[in-house]
This record gives sequence, C-alpha cells and structure tokens, in this order.
Amino acid sequence: MSAPAPAPVPVPDVESLTSWVADAVMAPSMHNAQPWLFRHRRSAGELVLRMDPGRTMPETDPDTRGLHLGCGAALFNLRVAAAHAGWHARIRLVPDAAEPETLAVVTFVRPDGEEAEDTGVAELRPAIGRRHTSREPFRDEAVAQPLLDGLRGAARAEGARLDFAGDWQALDLLDLVWEAEHMEERSPAVRAEIARWASEGIPPDALGPRRYDGRAPVRDLAGGRPVEGRGTAVFERAPCLAVLGTREDSREDWLRAGQAMERVLLRATLDGLSTSLNSQAVEWPELRRLLRDPLSGMGHPQMLLRFGYGPEAPATPRRPVSEVLVVE
Repeated sequence: MSAPAPAPVPVPDVESLTSWVADAVMAPSMHNAQPWLFRHRRSAGELVLRMDPGRTMPETDPDTRGLHLGCGAALFNLRVAAAHAGWHARIRLVPDAAEPETLAVVTFVRPDGEEAEDTGVAELRPAIGRRHTSREPFRDEAVAQPLLDGLRGAARAEGARLDFAGDWQALDLLDLVWEAEHMEERSPAVRAEIARWASEGIPPDALGPRRYDGRAPVRDLAGGRPVEGRGTAVFERAPCLAVLGTREDSREDWLRAGQAMERVLLRATLDGLSTSLNSQAVEWPELRRLLRDPLSGMGHPQMLLRFGYGPEAPATPRRPVSEVLVVE
C-alpha cells in the first residue's frame, strides 16, 4: 500500500493578500511618494516587494535610502496584517544583487513554536489606519518615561536604535535641521523636486500651519507657495525628538530601519501619541553624520522623529491597491 500523500501546505488566498497589501500601503514614505510595487506569484506562493522606479527622487534621495525606508515601513505593515490574520511572514531582504529593484520576497506560513515571534506585532494592526504624520503643533507636555522606553524597545525589536535627545542634544539637532533648510533654499533643483511630490501626495489640509514661533522641526512642504486658509501657529518650545539609526548602512539596513520606524510609529499611535518625521538633515550627507550622538552606539542615523500630544492629523491619499499589486 502506498503512503498517503502529504497534506498540502496552506497558503493565504488572494483576497487575504490583497487585504494585507492594502494595510501595507498605509505606511509613510518620503513626501508620500508611495514608491512600492507588489507582485504575487501564486505558483511559488511568494509576494515580491519591488521599488517603483518612476517614484525615485534623484535630487533629495539619490541613493534611494529614503525610498528603502518607506518600503521597509510598508513591509512591516504587511507583517502586522498577516500576523493579525494568524500568519507569519518569512522575509528575504534584497534577495538578488543583480536585481536592485527587488527589495524583498515574502512567503507566509502558519506560525509554530519556532516562528511565533511575529505574533507580538498583531496587536499593532488597529494603529495602521490611525497613524498619520502630523504637521501640527503639539502641547508642551512631557511624554512619560515608560512610553519612551516602550518606543526604544520597539526599535530594538527590529534591530535598530532609537535615541531620545536631551536638552542640549535637541538644540544641536534643531541647528542641523535649520542648516538643511538653508541648503534646500539654495538649491532650485531640490526645491522643484520636493514641490512636485508634495503637491501630488500631500493635500493642503495635511500641510499644517506655518510656524510662527517655537522650536519643533516641522518641514514646510508648501515651499513658500500660498495655500488658501492656511494659518500660522506657535509650536512647542521643547519638542520631544529622537534619532532612529542602525549599526550598519547597507540596503538591508535601510529596509530594517524602515520596519523599525513603522513599529515605533504604530506603538506610539496606540500609546496615544502624535508623531511626525523629518528627513531634511539626513538628506544631506555632510549633515546626516552629525545627527549621531557621539556617545551612542548608533552607527548611521536614518530618520529624525518627533513625538507629543496633538490634534488628530488628517489622512493623506494612497494609491489604489489595484495600481500597486499584480497577481500572476
């Protein structure tokens, strides 16, 4: 008598994968360019994440480091959505050096004792739709230390480091952001690129007010153009700032940093915090290295984050899933 055929390995259906990609594309990206593409290879049971070459930024992100961070954030949302549905995502980052546009290949399995580590992220799913980058002023209210410790732990869980700035460090960070603003003002090509993507991806109600006073590093993506109904506001004088970084600086590290960034942002959202991202200083190599605290174990800063208590920020538009997902 022949042995019974092995039971088929369960795979998620197309409807589930489509739903998970819908969560993935809620991730933040540089100027909301949404530089990701997904391809589901049903025969291989794989979901491939690729960069969209039409959404690169040669002036402000020539090495595509920022693009990788955004795609890494989308990858983390995908993990969260899958875990919430009872699946574990096995991920191979940058699987083929000969295909630089392919960023990750993901397969999904039912978790067992050895692959249950992603179940801890399932609780973050409610934050995916609530997380929005805020360009509004926050209250001058300190974030409780236990919350800061939890955000550090979220970054650490993804192989990154989140360093919160003390008073004098915050002043140094702000000086670097102001310097980046001046460098940006002196580059017409940089200003034109930012204006193009910001006008496409960030609606007027998400620009936030112009800063009249205060020290929060909130980028004015209006680029000096008048926006009807946009006012001014006083921002917090003692912003809660943190630098997210990695030990190394490869493409894989950028993708890991993006996953860490999104894990931190979702954790902060569940904790009732408003968040914003600022990449101005990291866009200039000569300033990026100065963001690092010399006493920190961080090797390479990847993003400046701001946390606090503020009004709910509006959502920004997303490309439809049908535009970013191909099913083979």
